[in-house]
Amino acid sequence: MGKKKGFQLSESQLGYLMVLPALVLIAAVTLWPVAQSFWNSMFDYRLNDPTRNQTTLSYQIDLETYANNYFYIDRDLSSLEDEAEGTDLQPIVMQVRQDIDTYHEELTTLPEVQEQYEIVDEMVMNFEPVNDRDLRYSHLDNDFAEGYIDLLEDAQDTFTDSIAEIGDGDLESSLSQATATLASVDRSLIRPNFIGLTNYGKYLTDARMWSAMWNTVFFTVVSVFFELTIGLAVALVINRAFIGRGAVRAAVLIPWAIPTAVSAMMWNYLYDGQSGVVAHYFEQLGLISDASVLLSTGSGAMFSIILADVWKTMPYMALLLLAGLQTIPESLYEAAEVDGANKMQQFINVTLPMLKSAILVALLFRTLDAFRVFDLIYVLTGGGPANSTESISVYAYQVLFAQSNFGEGSVLSVIVFLAVALISIVFIKLIGSDLFDGKTGKN
Repeated sequence: MGKKKGFQLSESQLGYLMVLPALVLIAAVTLWPVAQSFWNSMFDYRLNDPTRNQTTLSYQIDLETYANNYFYIDRDLSSLEDEAEGTDLQPIVMQVRQDIDTYHEELTTLPEVQEQYEIVDEMVMNFEPVNDRDLRYSHLDNDFAEGYIDLLEDAQDTFTDSIAEIGDGDLESSLSQATATLASVDRSLIRPNFIGLTNYGKYLTDARMWSAMWNTVFFTVVSVFFELTIGLAVALVINRAFIGRGAVRAAVLIPWAIPTAVSAMMWNYLYDGQSGVVAHYFEQLGLISDASVLLSTGSGAMFSIILADVWKTMPYMALLLLAGLQTIPESLYEAAEVDGANKMQQFINVTLPMLKSAILVALLFRTLDAFRVFDLIYVLTGGGPANSTESISVYAYQVLFAQSNFGEGSVLSVIVFLAVALISIVFIKLIGSDLFDGKTGKN
């Protein structure tokens, strides 16, 4: 009998197994943050709002805030009840106080809350911060939480309406104090803030988002076009043999080596309408009507950031294209010259076809980088004037960090990711067809 064959992987299965670690790494480094952003985008998640400073699918209570404010609400309602004695307001205040006491007693005896509340209340009384989130926050039954919230909101509305009808200054002051304390207790009851895809609907119809997207696309297309054109010309020059070629290559890379933020600050000074050298000479040459228009008008500011970006990143494009030029065999040019082709014909029929893959790779890298532009615009123009140079990344930063709106900011982050993914897919399809279909270098 022959030996039984062991388990063997097919060639395709072995290939997938070999790339599995890379796929896991990509998922951990790239896809997980995107998934987290998508999750956050489905919540009304705002760090500057105590009632929405976390993502939650159910009602919760901030026990530290509640314990601290309940002490004051009991005091303020007692004081208001005394002030309202003999008026129509007194029975209303008594009923509100009684209902709140009932809800408070029920809250502090709930099995899932009682022990936590006793610990937190003691810490609050001793002026100790509650840093443990698991101790500070507790889930509440939906019906109980909604009933308590309705009571607090109705009481606030009643007291607010009564303030306008009260002429007594002391009573009006007590009403205002009690209303503010009721609002504080109300904020300690955290509502579920899951809103699904509502934020996406909002931003897909947001004029500012589409304006920022147009600014980004316009900046990307124009800047990458000039970087490719000038970069290819520079690459052709420094690919030739001449005295001092090494020094020229090093000098060309200097703008790319400068940090973008530093470069933006430098150009901001050069564009200044009062002392900027570039602005002054542009005015003298008749390219602009006034030295101040470069940073004070929408078209001038867009031109300014494109010029700064082309100066900064053109050397990178030239470097990538130079690497591609050096892979082209010299024998191809010799054969073309023997066939009678002039320099332009050699460039069109030999250089460009052989350089196609390098151009696509360079375009991919620069397009993705340009589409995600942030630091250059943020430092140079801040997205102004009047949002005329605001890119989608700058807009996302403003919403996400400046406004501390993590829910809506995450929507913009996901939109940026989808746009970048689409650009990558298009270029990879182009590069893949060029590399694997055997068409490189064919006329």
